[in-house]
Amino acid sequence: MIVSRAGVLHSCSALYETAAWGRTDQPDFLNAAICIRTSLDATQLLLLIQDIEAVFGRQRTVVWGQRTLDIDILFFNDEVISLPELQVPHPHLQNRRFVLTPLAEIAAALRHPVLHQSVAELLQQCPDTLEVRPAGHLRQHQP
Repeated sequence: MIVSRAGVLHSCSALYETAAWGRTDQPDFLNAAICIRTSLDATQLLLLIQDIEAVFGRQRTVVWGQRTLDIDILFFNDEVISLPELQVPHPHLQNRRFVLTPLAEIAAALRHPVLHQSVAELLQQCPDTLEVRPAGHLRQHQP
């Protein structure tokens, strides 16, 4: 839906599964990363993303809570954007293995415009210890 409304798909990672981050009392999350080419500016893209999330029933009620869909703008070219409604690069991406793993699959050499490190370097140094595994190898949960 993003591609049909926002632009052209450049690349797409595999789907990954990880334990819920921030709140452990909820099911595992599925994560992926895409790179698109768009004629929209970052604010227009954010509005489009929020509309897509709403179509899928996203409600913003609990921070880090369970949700049907969560789409973030991690980078927007090499821009640094600081608005009340939008921070780019995403301010926490370097601390979240579930973000960096799929992102490294499609853009390992991409450099963070503030931290001046590649996505691969950020992943290597990531303090997050949650396991990120390909969704095709879903693990059976023990009671």
